[in-house]
Amino acid sequence: MNFDQTELLRAENVFQLREVFPPQARTFPELMTRQAERYGDRKLITLGDRVLSFAQTRTLASTAGQTLRMAGIKAGDTVAIMCSNRLEFLQVLLGCAWCGAIAVPLNTASRGAQLEHILKNSGARLAVIETAYLGVFNALSDTDLPLQQIWTVGDVPADAALAWPHCPIPEQNGEMDAYPSRPSDTVAILYTSGTTGVSKGVCCPHAQYFWWGIHTAALLGVSETDVLLTCLPLFHTNALNTLFQALLTGASMVLEPKFSVSKFWVSLAAHEATVTYLLGAMVPMLLSKEASETDRLHKTRIALAPGVPPQFHAPFTERFGVAIRDGYGSTETNFVISALSHEQRLGSMGKVRPGFEIAVFDEDDNEVPDGTPGELVIRASEPFSIATGYFGMPEKTVEAWRNLWFHSGDRVTKDSDGYVQFLDRMKDAIRRRGENISSFEVEQVLVAHPAIENAAVFPARSELAEDEVMASIVLKTGMTLTPAELMDFCQPRMSYFSVPRFLDFVEGLPLTENGKVQKFKLIERGITDSTWDREKSGYKLVR
Repeated sequence: MNFDQTELLRAENVFQLREVFPPQARTFPELMTRQAERYGDRKLITLGDRVLSFAQTRTLASTAGQTLRMAGIKAGDTVAIMCSNRLEFLQVLLGCAWCGAIAVPLNTASRGAQLEHILKNSGARLAVIETAYLGVFNALSDTDLPLQQIWTVGDVPADAALAWPHCPIPEQNGEMDAYPSRPSDTVAILYTSGTTGVSKGVCCPHAQYFWWGIHTAALLGVSETDVLLTCLPLFHTNALNTLFQALLTGASMVLEPKFSVSKFWVSLAAHEATVTYLLGAMVPMLLSKEASETDRLHKTRIALAPGVPPQFHAPFTERFGVAIRDGYGSTETNFVISALSHEQRLGSMGKVRPGFEIAVFDEDDNEVPDGTPGELVIRASEPFSIATGYFGMPEKTVEAWRNLWFHSGDRVTKDSDGYVQFLDRMKDAIRRRGENISSFEVEQVLVAHPAIENAAVFPARSELAEDEVMASIVLKTGMTLTPAELMDFCQPRMSYFSVPRFLDFVEGLPLTENGKVQKFKLIERGITDSTWDREKSGYKLVR
């Protein structure tokens, strides 16, 4: 069916796409098949020196699905993936979608008890692991994991000794018909840090990614002529969403290995990218680099950059010639709040997008008056355009989706015009450079140290106007512990981005009458002259 995608993707027309892509077409396999027929040899994915057309991507998914099926992976089975931005990641992800399995992308910084919990909770029997991370799996102490086999990506060292049978990803052996997935079926489980407990696996259905792509492409004005470049990791929603934007619109996607301040503009220019994607701290990092006459030697017109402090918007656009678009989305929801260029208000995320409804609630789920801080709650009018729950955690699912609203845990205000301003997290999650960090999980590692009596972890503002991890430590009587010793203890037990940057050794923590730590007092106190700063000390984390 021929149609003007650019016109349909305008905000006011976005739901006309329901006719172009009816519900049965809102799955990975159906979209890949339809768009392969429409765009054929048009370039879809560029990853290093590898280039895949729309047709080749569909074939990659079909052959990868057959490989998984031949290995005994059935519809509904989970497959863990710990891999950097490589073609093999996409191969397994799309193969799972094709054969009806569920991909479980793992943050490559996951370690220890957190990783064991994810592997247990997801029930993955097969894991596809880049060889750089084999040591992470070998270091796991829990032998009662469901994992039965590992497929390796890259060369395995000759002296490698793994606790599980392993082999390279098997050779492709023909294609298979796509499993008849429904838009409501879970296509991926993404683990996001809990605020007061262990990581939760978000069940993301096919239709959720369809609407992610539609809404983001509409905001950014993506069309067939665009080149979308992302350096964000595939184990996060943002990069997967970029793939869907390209797939839906006929645009091309460039996937870079990682973000680099020195290489960012060079890469955009080399690929003639027109659209890119940034997270909060990336913008001030790029601005901190000395200005150059090459700053505008690119074709990039717009960047999706949620969470960038408002004071950086104008300087970034003036220097680099790239417009910044703010907005709100989460792994559990979708791209729910945004503003077109003529609607933007500095300091606001925007207004609710078509197809979603938002409200601001107090602690008893009563809606608060405009301008009053409260929790952002969300629901959708399109079926399965937000996540369906937390995998294997029915109580957590009921708690988050209570009273027919998804409770975001984000504290916001909404004005009388419908513009939403983000204030902070309701509880104890810390967001650092795009990563959600559970203070609970970090605290559990800290208090496991034999010299530590108690610990509280909370966010502290850095010079980049973004959260950093700070910990207040109470030592046991008669014990001593240096900051460097504590860093050495933390590194093998948690993600590198979770390791506290700031440390305060204190005599006691402020407590409520029932013994709960009053973290708001610690946050108010913040960084003082006695605070140890890992970066200023010169201590280097090993990634």
